[in-house]
Amino acid sequence: MLELRPNCEYCDKDLPPSASDAYICTYECTFCRNCVETILNNVCPNCGGGFTARPLRPKIAHREGLSLAHQPASSVRVHSTFSEADISAFSASLESVMPEDR
Repeated sequence: MLELRPNCEYCDKDLPPSASDAYICTYECTFCRNCVETILNNVCPNCGGGFTARPLRPKIAHREGLSLAHQPASSVRVHSTFSEADISAFSASLESVMPEDR
């Protein structure tokens, strides 16, 4: 089950479970749309993969036990350990390669 991390790992913008601008990679690294599009160039600075929109977990249990109320989002904030310069160089080295070919 997805953690639904509460923030962008780059700019620290709040990304609540209902955020439509939250993006994740296959390892659940979480970034906001603005950072993905303007800084990261669709390159995860941690794994080099691409991003997809993070799914929204239902607020209300349409099936018993399956909702945000039953499986709450994570409250642990995650921050990138890489410098801005390192992220920029890493993204630049992979941005011309399609995510499925990385």
